[in-house]
Amino acid sequence: MSVEVEGAYVDFPIFDAKTRSLKKRVLGKVGGKIGTAAKVPIIEALQDITLSLRDGDRVGLVGHNGAGKSTLLRLLSGIYEPTRGSTRVVGRIAPVFDLGVGLDPEVSGRENILIRGLFLGMTRKQMEKRVEDIAEFTELGDYLHLPLRTYSAGMRVRRALGVVTTIDPEILVLDEGLGAVDAAFMAKARQRLVDLARRSGVLVFASHSDELLTDLCTSAFWMDEGRIRMSGSVREVLTTCKRGRRTLGQTAEVATPTDDARC
Repeated sequence: MSVEVEGAYVDFPIFDAKTRSLKKRVLGKVGGKIGTAAKVPIIEALQDITLSLRDGDRVGLVGHNGAGKSTLLRLLSGIYEPTRGSTRVVGRIAPVFDLGVGLDPEVSGRENILIRGLFLGMTRKQMEKRVEDIAEFTELGDYLHLPLRTYSAGMRVRRALGVVTTIDPEILVLDEGLGAVDAAFMAKARQRLVDLARRSGVLVFASHSDELLTDLCTSAFWMDEGRIRMSGSVREVLTTCKRGRRTLGQTAEVATPTDDARC
């Protein structure tokens, strides 16, 4: 199993917006850079991404919202093709971006367990063997027999976490979406997430949670404006990201500390 990315760019042309009005609407660094040299504005979502991952790698992606983390996950999963550069993946990828993707709100939670498992590359037989374990973990009881549309946001996350943490992926590409779940259940789920990471041949995990990144990953990339600004141990990257030591155009000068920044 391996993931190779060489000098990859991902650009999104905006065909229905005028350059001037678009520039006024986009603030800060959200969404990468905007190229305005051409007549059509282009969002430069990823720029010059080069990385190499092998079996056993556990990599976290840190950075503010809009830094390019989710776009990179989609590039690795084959959802986006590079505008320039190349990607090569050897192994079966299990992409987990949105815990609600691929579900049917009109059928029961139990049926949606099977649907979600199929979506993640498992067979129906494999998922049927896991249903009872998932049901016990989620603590949803009789709700599993009710349509998914009757679930609260937290209940949906419980069901989704139950499914995700039972799969056996070769390459797991995980975008955190756990905000709706309560703290007590998240504490219960943490060990299952750790076990999932250990079962994965390769893990790439985008998150704002220092604790989860430390638990699941052994190294990290700091992303900013669609670029990888730094790679290293999880603790080193988180510390540097929060202090803002590397910004666009700076490689050695230390910027004003911003320890409360979300990375």
